[in-house]
Amino acid sequence: MQTDQRTFVIVGNGVAGTTAAERLRQSDPNCRIVILAAEPYPLYNRVALPRYLKLETPLHKVMLKDEDWHRELGLELHLETRAVKVDPSSRTVVTDRGQEFRYDKLLVATGGRPNRLAVPGGDAHGVFNFQTLDDTKLIMDRVQKARSAVVVGGSFIAYELAEAFRHRGLETTWLIRGSRFLRRILDEEGGRLVDLLAREAGVNVVYGEEVREVATSGGAVSKVITTGGSTIDADIVGLGVGLTLNTELLAGTGVEVRRGVVTDKTLRTSDPDIYAAGDVCEFYDVTIDGYSLLGTWNNSSNHGKTAAANMLGAQETYKQVPSYSSTLFGSTLSVVGATPDSRPDLESVSRLDMESRTYRRIFFWEDRVVGAVFIGGRKGKRQITEMIRDRARVEGPREKLLDL
Repeated sequence: MQTDQRTFVIVGNGVAGTTAAERLRQSDPNCRIVILAAEPYPLYNRVALPRYLKLETPLHKVMLKDEDWHRELGLELHLETRAVKVDPSSRTVVTDRGQEFRYDKLLVATGGRPNRLAVPGGDAHGVFNFQTLDDTKLIMDRVQKARSAVVVGGSFIAYELAEAFRHRGLETTWLIRGSRFLRRILDEEGGRLVDLLAREAGVNVVYGEEVREVATSGGAVSKVITTGGSTIDADIVGLGVGLTLNTELLAGTGVEVRRGVVTDKTLRTSDPDIYAAGDVCEFYDVTIDGYSLLGTWNNSSNHGKTAAANMLGAQETYKQVPSYSSTLFGSTLSVVGATPDSRPDLESVSRLDMESRTYRRIFFWEDRVVGAVFIGGRKGKRQITEMIRDRARVEGPREKLLDL
């Protein structure tokens, strides 16, 4: 009888957790791998949810893994199961179903939960977050009955909702409390281009206002009243107002938590047997020599690979260049590397060509390129990504990089 079997427990079955589980199994055919998943589904593609909402992608293409895949790899998948307590002294995880799992190494990949609208009527029927497959199904059902929509927030999620609602034929108003979309990533010129693209797509964008109240009729949302006193008809309200990271599991464990679960460059926490990955991970980013929180799909996937290697005993430094790409009201948006979202003191150069509807902004930390954003074209993206990865130092005028 084998006595040296290792047990790995993974909390969260998004792309970070599932990728880690797959890599663990590839490297250790004999280990026990337990995955605790709060949702009722195996891994699905969150990046595809906007396309699913727009009826451009069928549901079967959103789903990435099924329960048979987990069984074939010998992965113990526990759906609709929340981890509620970690005891580092006994190295155990307790679930809301009363189960107890002992671990040799634990991976926390719990992601975050979307913030709600804390105003009168903010929990009315017809007010939706857009985070999960179940959220998307509820929104799709409501859209079929709706004629007008309000989207709240200046985030990627808010944009995806605004584009989807307009694509589905709804009269759409987009409320952004700041002066522009992605105000920490785009400068004024970038915001001006997005504003033009949104209005050309038929979206009414309102800046500098928030929701004061959601009015209802028959128990469902009917209007949104803004802090400026405007009243906007709305059969559906979509929210993109940020995430609260799911760090509560580690309360009282002694593991360092700030906004996210703090790790070193190997994704190990202050407890040597506990790792973190994905959205919830506040990791030491060697690109900017500081800590980052990154909520992109490819960052989470690469986190899963690195965390798995290090849970098995490696000492790999996480040094992937994260990237995010999306449509943008008939144009394209691409972000690579670090942005002022993760380090507000980054310097930058930018260029807008309104005639061609293109924009780029490149971010610098000291004398190195660390990130960039492109709208309406990706020319130079490969070279910039290589410079970020290679930690290349920039000599001469920074503006020359805008010509790549």
